[in-house]
Amino acid sequence: MQGVGYRAWADRTARGLGLAGWVRNRHDGAVETVLQGPPDVVAEMLRRCERGPAAARVTRVEIVGEGVGIFDRFEVRPTA
Repeated sequence: MQGVGYRAWADRTARGLGLAGWVRNRHDGAVETVLQGPPDVVAEMLRRCERGPAAARVTRVEIVGEGVGIFDRFEVRPTA
């Protein structure tokens, strides 16, 4: 969900959990993220993504794959 600070929230939350990867808005209104870290910490981030920031209305979190890269930090990427 765009327009509610989801990317900034995801960035702060992922960094706070010590995860690497990225987050970006998509032109279709979705938010896409790649998470890298210990499985239990990634699972915690996914649980938090189901709620999102206070103004968000999350309707679905979809996991589409694993093993998409190696990252040394978490970052916000431009809309794709």
